[in-house]
Amino acid sequence: MSPVFPMLTVLTMFYYICLRRRARTATRGEMMNSRRTVESNSRTSPLNAEVVQYAKEVVDFSSHYGSENSMSYTMWNLAGVPNVFPSSGDFTQTAVFRTYGIWWDQCPSASLPFKRTPPNFQSQDYVELTFEQQVYPTAVHVLETYHPGAVIRILACSANPYSPIPPAEVRWEILWSERPTKVNASQARQFKPCIKQINFPTNLIRLEVNSSLLDYYTELDAVVLHGTKDKPVLSLKTSLIDMNDLEDGNYEEKDGCGMDSLNKKFSSTALREGPNNGYFDKLPYELIQLILNHLTLPDLCRLAQTCKLLNQHCCDPLQYIHLNLQPYWAKLNDISLEFLQPRCTLVQWLNLSWTGNRGFISVAGFSRFLKVCGSELVRLELSCSHFLNETCLEIISEMCPNLQDLNLSSCDKLPPQAFNHIAKLCGLRRLVLYRTKVEQTALLSVLNFCSELRHLSLGSCVMIEDYDVIASMIGAKCKKLRTLDLWRCKNITENGIAELASGCPLLEELDLGWCPTLQSGTGCFARLARQLPNLQKLFLTANRSVCDTDIEELACNCTRLRQLDILGTRMVSPASLRKLLESCKDLSLLDVSFCSQIDNRAVLELNVSFPKVFIKKSFTQ
Repeated sequence: MSPVFPMLTVLTMFYYICLRRRARTATRGEMMNSRRTVESNSRTSPLNAEVVQYAKEVVDFSSHYGSENSMSYTMWNLAGVPNVFPSSGDFTQTAVFRTYGIWWDQCPSASLPFKRTPPNFQSQDYVELTFEQQVYPTAVHVLETYHPGAVIRILACSANPYSPIPPAEVRWEILWSERPTKVNASQARQFKPCIKQINFPTNLIRLEVNSSLLDYYTELDAVVLHGTKDKPVLSLKTSLIDMNDLEDGNYEEKDGCGMDSLNKKFSSTALREGPNNGYFDKLPYELIQLILNHLTLPDLCRLAQTCKLLNQHCCDPLQYIHLNLQPYWAKLNDISLEFLQPRCTLVQWLNLSWTGNRGFISVAGFSRFLKVCGSELVRLELSCSHFLNETCLEIISEMCPNLQDLNLSSCDKLPPQAFNHIAKLCGLRRLVLYRTKVEQTALLSVLNFCSELRHLSLGSCVMIEDYDVIASMIGAKCKKLRTLDLWRCKNITENGIAELASGCPLLEELDLGWCPTLQSGTGCFARLARQLPNLQKLFLTANRSVCDTDIEELACNCTRLRQLDILGTRMVSPASLRKLLESCKDLSLLDVSFCSQIDNRAVLELNVSFPKVFIKKSFTQ
């Protein structure tokens, strides 16, 4: 046979594989960066006019810089037409998340990361927006006005929040995703990623962000949804591919974390008989366990189907000591928890943040899971888990006697009375109640019984009537406290600060940002500096009364200081800042934005003298 024929056969097979690969990527949106592919998949007839609309409402978000009782720097600014764009700079009329950069991960209050987090899940915050009309999306534009580049995922939901009829099924599809990238500019831009075509109309869009590479807070002004009322017709080239020829085996690295089949993967009935276990049965049990520790949860599900030996290893409860389910929030439901339940009897760290919303997880399903898997729990992350109610917190208090770490951040739908149950968790060491409706009576009870607390977050808790009373209880009961977040507490005074400073001498981190009732003239900040020598982070954001005397007291007494935010003060001079920088050798972050005596020239001079310190100076165009 001529050598040409084998070559032709190989080329034919290669061409066939390429066709299948192209069909697969066309359906799954893996070539979203190719403009040609996107344009060919989005062709519409001339009669199918494009609808362009701004967000009607912000329905959910994980955090924001602003308060719950105003519009400045809040996520609600994303609704409607632009307020600022195309101007650049720091404007109160924009939407701003609570954190940026790496600074919050380097604080004493930072939690250790979960193992087995998929490398393609790097979202830190999110915001969900609704639009007036359901459309098949053709474009999503994000108007960024300051330090752009935080948006890393855009998703669409099949549910219509304005429909009186609940949907039979709720689906989320990723329109676009990308790893965090550094944008070397702080100017405004209109971000227009090439999005994937989906097969359902939507009026609910979700942005997920990662601000770890940003030099300062990102600010978003508006979101524009382009789409058609009728489903776009696929181009001829794409429709000629046989869609039945597609396989399920291709793991969607970008478009998800492999949870579509999680509920089936754990079923032992799917295990096929094999002739042997290869060489794995010759390895020590512990060594195989160690190897499997490096797999993500969906990969464990897949591996469990290969042979009986690996099925046994993949179902061993020791593989689920740390269980991070947050990356799979879009798919996780009661069935998922039911299949995971037998394998999680020894789970110690559990992350259910962002999960269960819109009916995905029921109170009954969550309760059943904790009754079996809660006895060994030490850490429980439930940020933005809106399925929670009072029954859930009661179950947590009864089923998790060893719990030390509880995060209820932005669980703003929990009723105030639900927080009374937390007082039963006497071993708590970390409690995050940021943006919750906890009331004063319940919080006093928690502080009275949870005297082992080391980390406490009460930022933006607007239902607390008198923060001085809370501060007094903290000083009296929580002697081991090391970090305290009182961001935007509305009425703490110098009396509460005095109780904190005298009662919690081990404090290393204190956030008093946007606390308008504190005045430097009372000596409260000088008292903090003298009585809390271990301070590493101190935020006095937007307190206009902070003065040179306070800075000099910090320089003399708080030499371990690493982060200081005095944004907005009018009373601090470059000379006192120089003293601080000379004394605090570990200082790495200093925010002097909108400090009237600290101009750009002063910042430049300090940068030259102290190049290892990141000195932040925001601006408004």
